[in-house]
Amino acid sequence: MPTSPRQRALIGAAAASLVLVPVALGSGASTGAMLAALPVSLLAAALLGGRRVVADSPAPQPGEPDRPAIAEALLGTIPDPVILVDRRAVVIEANTAARALLPNLKLRHPLAFALRDPDVLDGIETVLHSGETQRVPYETRGPAERAFEALIGALPMPDPRAGGQPNVVLFLRDLTSARRLETMRVDFVANASHELRTPLASLLGFIETLQGPARNDPAARERFLEIMRTQAQRMTRLIDDLLSLSRIELREHVAPTETVDLAGITRQMVDAQAPLAQEQGVAITLKAEEAPFPVLGDRDELLRVVENLVENGVKYGGRTVRLSLARRSDPTRGSVVDLTVRDDGPGIAPEHLPRLTERFYRVDAASSRRKGGTGLGLAIVKHSLNRHRGRIAFESEVGAGTTVTVTLPEAMP
Repeated sequence: MPTSPRQRALIGAAAASLVLVPVALGSGASTGAMLAALPVSLLAAALLGGRRVVADSPAPQPGEPDRPAIAEALLGTIPDPVILVDRRAVVIEANTAARALLPNLKLRHPLAFALRDPDVLDGIETVLHSGETQRVPYETRGPAERAFEALIGALPMPDPRAGGQPNVVLFLRDLTSARRLETMRVDFVANASHELRTPLASLLGFIETLQGPARNDPAARERFLEIMRTQAQRMTRLIDDLLSLSRIELREHVAPTETVDLAGITRQMVDAQAPLAQEQGVAITLKAEEAPFPVLGDRDELLRVVENLVENGVKYGGRTVRLSLARRSDPTRGSVVDLTVRDDGPGIAPEHLPRLTERFYRVDAASSRRKGGTGLGLAIVKHSLNRHRGRIAFESEVGAGTTVTVTLPEAMP
């Protein structure tokens, strides 16, 4: 049997699944969570079930598989974070998912240096004193919040260096997608029922009019049918935007990994918005270097971000919309790319600026509806930028136009 602390830690972490998987089953864990824990359970059964055979067998021959190495490899494939700590809450072992979730996590350092959650740390103390497995909620903070359930249990294999006291394993079950899906359903029903009520009432009223007083009036029929078409288009845009926002929120915690050129995306969207700008009598200009501006992002989502910003400038700004791209160094984030959209429109009063990215918040509701706005454009922009680890800032003065600045981390080669 392995004797080094690291080898015992690896096999112990695998063995811990024998404690945590029944707990997860008892808490109504999803099928995905069970499948994630299954490799650990199989590995634990193989390692622990074979201890007597190993003890009675000759030493492994050269070329035979190293059991701790197999344990380490399998732990690395588990999609959910697994962390092993000793009686002092010092990290003994952690898999790849745990290191990705907690960048400050280091072996032989206290867990509190990387995970500063009192409930989780108290749960470890409870397990050490009582031996009973604990289930503790844990949430990460920041632009893309994530929700976990920390399953904390004592290892079946005591640590001989601690006088037979057990070590503790943490299995962090990711609940983010399930929580976001439930929130998405609730928000969709609430928002759709509220925002669709007005256009549906209009459609119903015009249909009743066409069936009654205006049945034989061709001029009224044509006028009402045009209004009905506009209301139906508004409902279609509203549903499309709600679905887009829901999809973005569902994946908000998953950062994009593809490198795209923000300059190319911006030029494409400026060209796409040219007909609308010409119709509105607005001039669009773009100032940017010829060199690419690479960022890590989802191309379709960034296209939607730029589209919303430019379209807002064209519809609600003045006679010019000026876009610019520039690199700069941020003290905390390193090299970043700023996309700035300026217009010379009527501007926005200061009390409105903090609420511009709220769902269905409109500075001028009547004007927004008249111009086809759904009130969701900037909410989509905000959540897309959260997913891209970006930021949005507004500057405006009544009578002097509005400036919107989007900041994204530059993708380094």
